[in-house]
Amino acid sequence: MVETLRWVGEPEDGSLWLIDQTLLPTEKVEIELTSVEAVWEAIKSLRIRGAPAIGIAAAYGTVLGMQAVSDQNPDTWLAQLEKVTGYLAGSRPTAVNLFWALDRQKCCAQRAQDNGEVPDELLRALLKEAQKIHEEDRQMCRAIGRWGADLLDENMGVLTHCNAGGLATSDYGTALAVIYAAEEAGKRLSVYADETRPLLQGARLTAWELQQRGVEVTVICDSMAAQVMREKKIGAVITGADRIAANGDVANKIGTYQVALVAAAHDIPFYVAAPSNTFDLTLTSGEQIPIEQRDPREITHGFGRQTTPDAIKIYNPAFDVTPAHLITAIICERGIIRPVNQREIEKTLADV
Repeated sequence: MVETLRWVGEPEDGSLWLIDQTLLPTEKVEIELTSVEAVWEAIKSLRIRGAPAIGIAAAYGTVLGMQAVSDQNPDTWLAQLEKVTGYLAGSRPTAVNLFWALDRQKCCAQRAQDNGEVPDELLRALLKEAQKIHEEDRQMCRAIGRWGADLLDENMGVLTHCNAGGLATSDYGTALAVIYAAEEAGKRLSVYADETRPLLQGARLTAWELQQRGVEVTVICDSMAAQVMREKKIGAVITGADRIAANGDVANKIGTYQVALVAAAHDIPFYVAAPSNTFDLTLTSGEQIPIEQRDPREITHGFGRQTTPDAIKIYNPAFDVTPAHLITAIICERGIIRPVNQREIEKTLADV
């Protein structure tokens, strides 16, 4: 199984190691991050990506950011933590897991201070909480796989968009967790992975992951999905999510919305797999989800070669929003949400 990221060492001098996903699939290289600035850059540049993995990395990033703080006054220490978490929050705006993890770290430190702990103990508490977030994600991913496996049939063709596997989480994935669990239950599947332009997370990452695990996978261009469905090669679509609004609207990698539309046109179920911490119940609908705008060079100079005329206008949103009415079900670690609406979401997530 892919180990996307890991902490090595003690709270005061440890570091975060992660797979540099910008180098896959041709190179699998682990890099060591020793500062909060390095974590910010890794998230921004997509060396680490996927909503759950971003949250985990940010949690460890708070530890790195506080290692250099020598002031032993608890109030000053917490004020510095506020600056560190605010800095990390600016790395990417759409994935709600980032903000959820940072809030947990702040609450953890505040609880520790309220219990009379000094800054050295606060730092240890931050690392313990980050490791707890990491382990919780492992367990949630496995549970998502167990809940979703029954939705897939033997010899079914499954289309997925972007990468929602181990590289996007702690080790097992969300959308790919369903596929892995189905295969482990003895079902053979044929997976079709959209390239997922402009950065090809499907072609580079999903295809690599599935190939590593011996799952049959075929890469197609994003524009081929409708034809593959028309040829009846697809029985279900499964994607991950970066943020889910209270009404069930889902933000995911750009191109997901059009896949959902095409699936609906062909009467193919469209599933979203995501842990409960991807839901943002403060937002009533997907209209309120902030959409990250990325560097135009990802389109004009994709992977080093210029493919557009000089000075051309570029629009490069990283995500789109799929409305709830196009989603057959949402699979989370607490069960299957169907139909997808605010009432069913609140019922499933009660007491989270």
